[in-house]
Amino acid sequence: MYSAHASEYEKYSGTPPPTIPPSAPQESQAIATGVPVNSSSGEYSTYSGNTRPAPPRVPLQILPKTRGPWSTGLCDCFSDPSNCCITFWCPCITFGQIAEIVDKGSSSCGTSGALYALIACVTGCACCLSCFYRTKLRQQFFLHETPCADCLVHCCCEPCALCQEYRELKNQGFELSIGWHGNAEKHTRETEMEPVGPVGGMSR
Repeated sequence: MYSAHASEYEKYSGTPPPTIPPSAPQESQAIATGVPVNSSSGEYSTYSGNTRPAPPRVPLQILPKTRGPWSTGLCDCFSDPSNCCITFWCPCITFGQIAEIVDKGSSSCGTSGALYALIACVTGCACCLSCFYRTKLRQQFFLHETPCADCLVHCCCEPCALCQEYRELKNQGFELSIGWHGNAEKHTRETEMEPVGPVGGMSR
């Protein structure tokens, strides 16, 4: 049947009829089947006639905030003489004040100080508790772990470590003598007392 049509085509046109290829190219087959060759969405791609999932996209990573130095050194205890004397004679007071601010009011100064004194009297190693709060303070304010690991700082020089943490919170704007709730109320009053400037200037 096809040869009859071919002979008639050659008879009137003088040129051979166009031949139909036995199989379409790989790209046309992919388009005919509805599977894109290069999908813009990146979900599927063709390779050797088979579909395979494209590699997953890597999400953007948010870089953490860079850590900074402490506002005062470990041995700058005499920059605050009153706190230095209190910490030397009764470190549980300084620790209680630090713990209340670091815990954001979830623990009181008296409770934390009493727990520190109890551990110091029973085991003599209250630094096991205070070094935990040094780590927590560093994470809140993005501070370097200097001059060495937190546990070593408190084990080797407990009073200096507590004084440094006290001064750091003080330089961060906290008044440790009034506790966490007192600082929150103070911040609220200062915010309400801030003057509100005009939205826009008046033009005549």
